[in-house]
Amino acid sequence: MSIDRRQFLYRGLLTSLFAMGLTREGAAQDFSSRPIKWIVPFAPGGNYDVTGRIVAEGLARQFKATVVVENRPGAGGVVGGEAAANAPADGHTLLMGSFNTLFVSPYMASRPSMVPLFAPIGLMTTVPMLVVTRKDSPFNDMRTVLEQARKAPGSISFGHAGNGTMNHITLMRLQLNEGVTFNIIPYKGTGPAMTDLLSGQLELYVDQLSTSLAQIRAGKLKALAALSLTRVPQLPDVPDLKDLGCKPFDGGTTAGLFTRVETPKPIITRLNEALVAALKDPAVASNLTELGSVVSPTTVEEFTAYLKDQEAGIMALVKAGMFKPE
Repeated sequence: MSIDRRQFLYRGLLTSLFAMGLTREGAAQDFSSRPIKWIVPFAPGGNYDVTGRIVAEGLARQFKATVVVENRPGAGGVVGGEAAANAPADGHTLLMGSFNTLFVSPYMASRPSMVPLFAPIGLMTTVPMLVVTRKDSPFNDMRTVLEQARKAPGSISFGHAGNGTMNHITLMRLQLNEGVTFNIIPYKGTGPAMTDLLSGQLELYVDQLSTSLAQIRAGKLKALAALSLTRVPQLPDVPDLKDLGCKPFDGGTTAGLFTRVETPKPIITRLNEALVAALKDPAVASNLTELGSVVSPTTVEEFTAYLKDQEAGIMALVKAGMFKPE
């Protein structure tokens, strides 16, 4: 092949790569050229929204770009998910969400799953679920709870925050995995459940670390278990599922980042790199920890595997007839 011919092909290849956005430099330059929209599918002011704003600010510093947080609440995250799914597939519209947002909320409303519409970028945080009870409860450890539930099915009242919530799903997974039966009581949110728990009308409650941590530290509640794969950094003395000899699973709520599934892979890779760097920023990590979150940066592949595990857990509940649309 002649030198001229080789140069012609080389220049043509470079032109194609730049046109397709397949160079890392091209992707980086593009991100700094115009604002990035970050969709939070819930109302402003909540823990999820605050988490998103902290990480979005860190991502903006990584790209030296403007990241605009847009709240699109409704239908358990479906409204925000649909808005992100209809945006251009160029990596400039990001959806903050979880498997719950993309699958569970649509499933509970008898709507199609949104999982096929999105490409995972990376996990950001997890908020572990705890089994909590009032300080003067006769239950002092989770092993006793499980033993009693096996011997006398339905004898222990166990509340959750509402059907379709991760509190609900986590409690059902625990029940299925351990072959026990609780007297499960759904509430409309944590507030009413906590009132009953503290007054003694409810024996146990599955709650997010972020909402129960203050009352645990104040001595009003005690945590019997972390329904997670590892111990919770904020409560290192509370046993996890493996410590208890239970089948391990991660029952926490999660915050991850997604974009349109048609987005070119190099752009997704670049977004993941920037997200991981943002989460490792000490200021970002510290602020997230203060919220009661566990900072959990992952690769794209790790996050994809995590989502598949979440799907398997929920589908096991569906198969067992323990999780149905309302």
